[in-house]
Amino acid sequence: MPAASLAALVCPVCRSPFAAGSGHRSLVCPAGHSFDAAKQGYFNFLTGKGTVFEADSADMVAARFDFLSAGHYRSLADAVADLAAPFLAGAGAAVLDAGTGTGHYLRALLDRVPAAAVGLDISKFALRRAARLNPEAVNLVGDVWQPLPLADDAVDVVTVVFAPRNAAEFARVLRPGGRLIVVTPRPGHLAEVAGQTGMLGIEPAKDERLAASLAGDFAARGGRELDLALSLSPSDVANLALMGPAGHHLDRGALAARIAGLPPRTAVSARFRISVFEPVKYAATDPPT
Repeated sequence: MPAASLAALVCPVCRSPFAAGSGHRSLVCPAGHSFDAAKQGYFNFLTGKGTVFEADSADMVAARFDFLSAGHYRSLADAVADLAAPFLAGAGAAVLDAGTGTGHYLRALLDRVPAAAVGLDISKFALRRAARLNPEAVNLVGDVWQPLPLADDAVDVVTVVFAPRNAAEFARVLRPGGRLIVVTPRPGHLAEVAGQTGMLGIEPAKDERLAASLAGDFAARGGRELDLALSLSPSDVANLALMGPAGHHLDRGALAARIAGLPPRTAVSARFRISVFEPVKYAATDPPT
């Protein structure tokens, strides 16, 4: 693991920086708290009582890996990288991918800009995939609702793609001039197959909920909308259903029955909003977005 990626970390127990001798297989802080890498290359930073957040299962992660590896959302990954890259151009630039999942979105960004990187997710099954895909990053099992295991002003960009948002912690770890980039679905997202497969619908007033969740910590700084016209096989549709939040509750047998009648290809519209925010503590003015 590159020293630049390690430098952003602090011990999740005592908040001390890790010792200079820490390396690929273990992380040790001056107080003696030690974290050994799993054989797949990630570190488990969950401490205390754990979280009430339900981690993605192995089946959900496998579905997401197969769907994203097929390239269906590659244009989304590239769009996120386009927005993030200008803020990662300087020496020592670093990015936190919160809710990194299988690591595909972080991979697209690191292919664009070779920054120091931390990938954080609650699912050990996801981190097994992410650590293989992004070996140059520090990949951590952690809870976004707990204090993040990063120092103050440690990163230049935080990316959050369909994942929970801890506004106060994101603002704490961002450096002056840094940006938070958030991807959310827009109305009509996957509407052609959502009902048939049992996927969860888009919450009403989702944009307002996003703004409210970040209010006080972040100011909006633009972004863009992205529409993708997808042509999906029945197995793609099944993966799409299983990889999202509905995957926690979907009955696999019932899903198989539902997609059995699909044609060889189904036209599906994916609709995203990519929003960019600046920490209020660094925003001297609030220009129009």
